[in-house]
Amino acid sequence: MDAKQQARKQRQNRSNMRMLGKLMLIAVMMFGFGYSLVPLYKKICELTGINVLAVQETKLVEAGNTQVDKTRTVRVEFDANTQGPWRFRPMNSSLDVHPGEMAQVVYEVVNTQGRSMQAQAIPSYAPQEAAVHFRKLECFCFKQQTLGANETRKMPVSFYIDPALPKSVKTITLSYTFFEVGAATKKQAS
Repeated sequence: MDAKQQARKQRQNRSNMRMLGKLMLIAVMMFGFGYSLVPLYKKICELTGINVLAVQETKLVEAGNTQVDKTRTVRVEFDANTQGPWRFRPMNSSLDVHPGEMAQVVYEVVNTQGRSMQAQAIPSYAPQEAAVHFRKLECFCFKQQTLGANETRKMPVSFYIDPALPKSVKTITLSYTFFEVGAATKKQAS
């Protein structure tokens, strides 16, 4: 091997090492970006009020001795959306309640697949200001649900509306989006 070929090989090795360093830096930056997406997404959702799984949603609220405000009625409308292969719906489309009064609604979900699936429901409220006054004591949204193949399940939501809800709010919409969590638990036969 002559001197020109050796010099060219050394330049190529240096070039390859620089490229390897750049690619490793890009890989580290992509990992850091991916790692920061979850807290960034939660913060953006918290600031904008979109699909908020607020701290109050994950904590059980103890039933207190509240006074029922019989002088007014709030209509609660129930909505259901899905991101996956199932049917999901409220058994009642709406309910009239007095602030402070305990109420319950039942949602039905049907896994239309021949395999077991893990799912989670995320609540949303309209108007946004109603979210802090909507108190759930029992809800399927507090934890992930495992649905067996072709299983139908009825899931209750027990709640009351805080009497401190502004009097201008006459209607609250409680909407759930039900979606599959993780990969399928059993592969379908091909």
